[in-house]
Amino acid sequence: MMHIVLHEPEIPQNTGNIVRTCSATGSVLHLIKPLGFSIDDRQLKRAGLDYWHNTDIRVHESFDEFLDKTPGLNRWLFTTKGGKPYHTARFQDGDCLVFGKETAGLPDGIRELYPDACLRLPMIPDTRSLNLSNSVAVALFEALRQQGFMGMN
Repeated sequence: MMHIVLHEPEIPQNTGNIVRTCSATGSVLHLIKPLGFSIDDRQLKRAGLDYWHNTDIRVHESFDEFLDKTPGLNRWLFTTKGGKPYHTARFQDGDCLVFGKETAGLPDGIRELYPDACLRLPMIPDTRSLNLSNSVAVALFEALRQQGFMGMN
């Protein structure tokens, strides 16, 4: 099982789509406050459809609380400032894939905690970033591919 971590997500439709991806892959979704929407948001639930109740969603008050509640797990940070392409990482079952908010990415302070775990999705020059839900899907499916898609058909 993989852990998807969204640090201060802002757009409900992105999070709803990520709920659906987590449900389809058996991944845990961690939401770190503050959120840019209400978890009861109609658009969030519509994007996640009926997958919302089939997904293990954990809400944390802060990144520090998330760290306290997930000791010992590997953390991979996805950022346009990442030093290595994501496909060079060796993902393992139980790893955390951490993503920042749509408008600002991950804060410097979080990236500085894990400098060797900062990964990027390759893009052509002058591209600002990819959509958050697309980035999560690309990264998660690479991690699952490396593990042989255990338990999936």
